Order: sequence, then structure tokens, then C-alpha cells
Amino acid sequence: MLIRREAPTDVDAIRAVHTAAFAAPDAPDAPDAPDTTPIEATLVDALRADEAWLPELSLVATDPQGRVVGHVVCTRARVAGRPVALGLGPLGVLPRWQRRGVGSALMHAVLGAADARDEGLVVLLGHPEYYPRFGFRPAVEQGVTPPAPEWGPRSFMARPLSGWDPSIRGEFAYAEPFRQL
Repeated sequence: MLIRREAPTDVDAIRAVHTAAFAAPDAPDAPDAPDTTPIEATLVDALRADEAWLPELSLVATDPQGRVVGHVVCTRARVAGRPVALGLGPLGVLPRWQRRGVGSALMHAVLGAADARDEGLVVLLGHPEYYPRFGFRPAVEQGVTPPAPEWGPRSFMARPLSGWDPSIRGEFAYAEPFRQL
């Protein structure tokens, strides 16, 4: 497996990864069916067109033949109105490649790339049993509050990076395409 930056030729494969990864368990195997396309599949396209897009933080995992089997992205986000954070997601892996370390490799790669850019904080809304292994904790521990109170403290998580200033506190805001969901 290789982790690399997304290339323009990967757009369709990335959409297919998120379509398959986030499909309803009882959905038919036709990822092109309009009623089975999960929002994560179209969210990445919307993020790509937004000013918050950071191309160097859109990473794919490829199999030995070079086929895209996973994808993760971070986009510019804000805390207390300041552009000091990243919103992570979606993270998707083709079902037949899940539980084989692809998601973990993508997480480590995107966090390392974000840290190398001297980013401050990565925030996500995700599974409280999965993301703590990558250093994510409830965002409220960093003084960062969710834009929607119903998200709850266990699922709304943050991971400070080396560029984080812990004096920054306030409400988190994802890139605009997230807010339009």
C-alpha cells in the first residue's frame, strides 16, 4: 500500500471509495444509483470547490496495482472565527480493504502532513471508540465547542498538533460545504 496526495485522475475513484464505504448496509451494490449515494461521496467534491480546500491534505491509499482503496481529507476550519484548525473527514476505505490498516495508515499520514505544515488543531465528528487511538480526545478538553450541541462531547473530538496555541478557545466551524449538509 502507498499513501500519496490526491491527483486529478483520482476524483472518480475517491467518489467510488466514499460511496462504497458509507453505503447503507442493505443498499444494493450499484454505487451509481442516485438513491444510494451517501453524502460523504458528494461532500468531497463540494470541499474541492471550496476556498477551505487544502490539496496537500487530501490523501489516497493505493493497492499494489495503483488503484485507490482509501481516502482522507482535512480542510481549513475555524475556532472562535480564527483559521487555526482543520476539519478532518471524510475518511473512507473500500469495504474489502477495511480492517487491514488502510484507515490507520491514512490517519497517520494526514496527521503527519498537517503537523509538518505547522497546523494547530485537527477536529472531527466521529466514532469515540476509533479515533482516540490517534490522539483524539473530546474537543471540550481543548476549549473547543461544537457548532451543534447535539453532537455530544464523546463524538466531537480534537487532536492538538505542534502548532496549537492552547489559549485559543471557542466554537468550531467546519468549511462551508459541511455546514450545508
